[in-house]
Amino acid sequence: MGVNFNRVEDLACNNGCSMKIQSDTEMAMPVPAMEIHKVQLPPERTTLQKLRHRLSEIFFPDDPLHRFKNQTCFMKLLLALQYIFPIFQWAPLYNLSLLRSDIISGLTIASLAIPQGISYAKLANLPPILGLYSSFVPPLIYSLLGSSRHLGVGPVSIASLVMGSMLTETISYTQDPILYLKMAFTATFFAGLFQSSLGILRLGFVIDFLSKATLVGFMAGAAIIVSLQQLKGLLGIVHFTNKMQITPVLISVFKQREEWSWQNLLLGFSFLLFLLTTRHISLRKPKLFWVSAAAPLISVILSTILVFFLRNKTHKIAIIGELPKGLNPPSSNMLYFNGPYLALALKTGLVTGILSLTEGIAVGRTFAALKNYQVDGNKEMMAIGLMNIAGSCSSCYVTSGSFSRSAVNFNAGAQTAVSNIIMASAVLVTLLFLMPLFYYTPNVVLGAIIITAVVGLIDYQAAYKLWKVDKLDFLACLCSFFGVLFISVPLGLGIAVGISVFKILLHVSRPNTLVLGNIPGTPIFHNLNQYREALRIPSFIILAVESPIYFANSTYLQERILRWVREEEERVKANNESTLKCIILDMTAVTAIDTSGTDTLCELRKVLDKRSLQLVLANPVGNVMEKLHQSNILDSFGLKAVYLTVGEAVADISSSWKAQP
Repeated sequence: MGVNFNRVEDLACNNGCSMKIQSDTEMAMPVPAMEIHKVQLPPERTTLQKLRHRLSEIFFPDDPLHRFKNQTCFMKLLLALQYIFPIFQWAPLYNLSLLRSDIISGLTIASLAIPQGISYAKLANLPPILGLYSSFVPPLIYSLLGSSRHLGVGPVSIASLVMGSMLTETISYTQDPILYLKMAFTATFFAGLFQSSLGILRLGFVIDFLSKATLVGFMAGAAIIVSLQQLKGLLGIVHFTNKMQITPVLISVFKQREEWSWQNLLLGFSFLLFLLTTRHISLRKPKLFWVSAAAPLISVILSTILVFFLRNKTHKIAIIGELPKGLNPPSSNMLYFNGPYLALALKTGLVTGILSLTEGIAVGRTFAALKNYQVDGNKEMMAIGLMNIAGSCSSCYVTSGSFSRSAVNFNAGAQTAVSNIIMASAVLVTLLFLMPLFYYTPNVVLGAIIITAVVGLIDYQAAYKLWKVDKLDFLACLCSFFGVLFISVPLGLGIAVGISVFKILLHVSRPNTLVLGNIPGTPIFHNLNQYREALRIPSFIILAVESPIYFANSTYLQERILRWVREEEERVKANNESTLKCIILDMTAVTAIDTSGTDTLCELRKVLDKRSLQLVLANPVGNVMEKLHQSNILDSFGLKAVYLTVGEAVADISSSWKAQP
């Protein structure tokens, strides 16, 4: 198809002459006239069909039922079992080679999970044994329901911190430990109920409101708060603040200088240095991942032996004490479903549920991408939610996919979710037979393990990248970071969500608009600021809107378009160019429009018509064209109101002007 819209000449005029348009018919080689295509309406559909399509796009973008098409009843039953229980997908192909890899990786992450579980339980102000309980039942359930091959399941630092800080604001874990425990189990139940509901109802897009930028700031702030909280154990302070803000924590540290213990200081910082060194080695040489993976367990063993032999000289070093032997006791009778603290349990469960779910899915997708397989977000929500519901009834608190465990699991060569079963089996042996060995384990070493685990959450490189790429994202990151540090962890998370929503509203309510020009020798029109060689078409101003036109931005767009027109008229007058006659609105990026948007276009046409300016629409997408047709506003635009491309609009309107006497 030939292109016949006018080309711009005389670019090098030095006397301020206006740019001229020369018809292609005057060129030496004649070019066929451009064919003007009619803009078609999409196929007619009923309201019910439109609703079904829209709901399908919202809730089933991956079309999970496509595998069931044209299958026998038996195959449909088998596929349904595989969908609900992913273990049925890979179990028939399981062999000894895979088992060997999973045993090695499972035992490796068990060496990390045992000390981490005890440490994170203390971070949540819960009895240490709950950390081991939470490393036994949830991994078993996840191995049946989860779709990730490498996710290492158990307690995570951020959820532990948030649960501890939110519950401690209302309930003292020292003065009323039973009520505190009930709230922890109930919050875990509600977290699981919320997570599984998101998966069942396919509402996973809810967690997308936590943008990466805000999470980077939130994680960094929480990591600093967690680390500072461990100064209580590292320094041997007995009377320490329960607040989670940086100011009261630092005040408490220096106010209680008389309680500092050189024994705790020496032991804690020695093992902290050892753990950080092993972490650095593993980061520098990934093949030595087992060095940092085994370091926490080695630290626990060495510190326990040291304290045991020096127990008569280390009275100031607090120890874990007796841990009960045996499997997880049932805790369904401790769930709290009525009374004055129910709202606290609901709020804590919602916040920790969102955080743990976000971390679990992000970690699972990260390692799935490295091995080129898919992780189903909705399945993950159901798996994580159901394991937390079951965990709340078996003396576990909130669990999810841990990044540190998953990284070790991945590097150790895990092939399937059996590695979680092996890890849980190792924890089972520990619960049944090895609990007395942890009696003399010092709390200070658990603090060092926590600091080493959370220091990796401070991603300064990601923050620097945000600064380079998007200053608004960087601002969101800073607000989230300082909100956690100086206000509180839950409010810091609220600020993070608020900033994410504000950013969405900002983009929706104040969309980008551009002035387009023609790339010489082509039918392409692009942003004048981006492409310096792009040329304005005399008597035309071509505008592009890069968003849907909704009630939230329709008034803004009308005002902005009229401002573009005014500025163009002023520019034309100043340069003595051809009078502005036509405004072409390129709607290629306008993916949707509502009644407020159609009313705005109609009002804009009336305003421009009073100023003897023609408004033309180019390339509206199917559903936009359908809305324009149904609203009857195209009738008021005239015969030449909608074109398939900007090039056709320019060519046809220019030729109509020339045809006029």
